[in-house]
Amino acid sequence: MSIHARLSGSVRLPGGRELITGDVYESRGAGTRRALLFHGADLEVHELEDLFAGERAPAAVFPMPWPGWDRGGASVSPDGTLAVFSGQRAVRAVGADGTALWEYRHPCWGPVLGHAHTGDEQQVCYGSEHGSVRVSDDGRFVWAHVLAPGEEQPEECWSVLDARDGRELARLPLDDSAAAGSRHLSHPDGVHMGLCIGMGQDGILLYWARWDGERPTVWDLNESLDRILVDVHPAHEGFLTVEHYGHDLSLHALDGEALAEQSEPTWDHAAGFVDADTVIATTGVVYDKGPRHWLLDARTLEIRGSVTYSHGPVPGLVRPLGDGSWLTYDEKSETLNRWTVR
Repeated sequence: MSIHARLSGSVRLPGGRELITGDVYESRGAGTRRALLFHGADLEVHELEDLFAGERAPAAVFPMPWPGWDRGGASVSPDGTLAVFSGQRAVRAVGADGTALWEYRHPCWGPVLGHAHTGDEQQVCYGSEHGSVRVSDDGRFVWAHVLAPGEEQPEECWSVLDARDGRELARLPLDDSAAAGSRHLSHPDGVHMGLCIGMGQDGILLYWARWDGERPTVWDLNESLDRILVDVHPAHEGFLTVEHYGHDLSLHALDGEALAEQSEPTWDHAAGFVDADTVIATTGVVYDKGPRHWLLDARTLEIRGSVTYSHGPVPGLVRPLGDGSWLTYDEKSETLNRWTVR
């Protein structure tokens, strides 16, 4: 069955491909949706609704702390006054005026053990391994995947920092992790935080946690080491995952229990909630087998049909927004397009 999509908005946005393929999109429980785009030595923050309404200027611009370091990403506070960056040797918070507000130091992510540092704060070491950060939806905490000193070598951990001063409130060891990279995803319930750690061919680690004001409670969901955390929605208590190599798409409860699964066909790593009732997913992009976009029932994951677009096939991955629409990016025209079901 073919499901026809309607173009509801377009905007030229150089560099917008990362909004679809990378970890530069942030949604908040209050409904705020942002694009965090790295442009030169700056992080530009765009409110998506303003962008499609014709506002081309970013809502805020934060200078990046470490020129030359383009890993780890950043997170912006709900009120837009604070950006937190994940670096090789530190997590740093920067104010809207560019002032460094605080820094949380940690061992270097560089893979060469015991390598020397020049002492230069701008030094970027060999290696692309990195952690990630996320400001909580209430703006009070920063969750950070970082390194901590170990007996023989640095050990990975998940830390909860005070967003006001970077003080560490809790540290959770991640004994099984050997990260190539990671990403955070906050649940729209405002309470739970997810962490997905990629380890290359060694698999994927997935954790959920909550902070009760004194200490975190963590769910380790890693029996199979193979699930990529892809999306959440306010209408669902759980979350959506894709198997590491795309063998199935699954809906889970927060404790990890699989509520629904779709194993046909092979899925790309990007998927998510168009709205409370609909999931969109892609096939053929990663494995170059004729890209297609599919709509599925959000609770059973039964396939409703493939998406057809008025101007012909739209290649590439999608970024669902949870409000009934999704984004695609045309690299030739550098245009970000927003779609709904006709």
